[in-house]
Amino acid sequence: MGKKKILVVDDSRTALFMVTTILRKERYELVTASDGEQALEMAASERPDLILMDVIMPRKTGFEACRELKRREDTRAIPVILVTTRGEGENVEAGFQSGCNDYVTKPINALELLTKVREHMGAR
Repeated sequence: MGKKKILVVDDSRTALFMVTTILRKERYELVTASDGEQALEMAASERPDLILMDVIMPRKTGFEACRELKRREDTRAIPVILVTTRGEGENVEAGFQSGCNDYVTKPINALELLTKVREHMGAR
């Protein structure tokens, strides 16, 4: 069985670096995108096992991209974990309404992130 692939989406290079550094230790194959539009293209072409996506991004927000992913037949089954600084209740609720499978707030707690990634990777 090949490595599990994760698409990490964030317009912040620092956030991308932090998330990929945490995940690299687990030997996942990682691909990245820097906005919601690119995330949709990468999800269709790369077929990741999981998507970690920022919410506040240019061109298309994480909420918009998540809704689109869940509407598409080819990407609907890919679990999406939203990763954002916006941890308020209404934002968490908006995330789940957009179709995300889970939610992680920044600053990222490595253990929490890895736990949620493992939970959703096992589901595929």
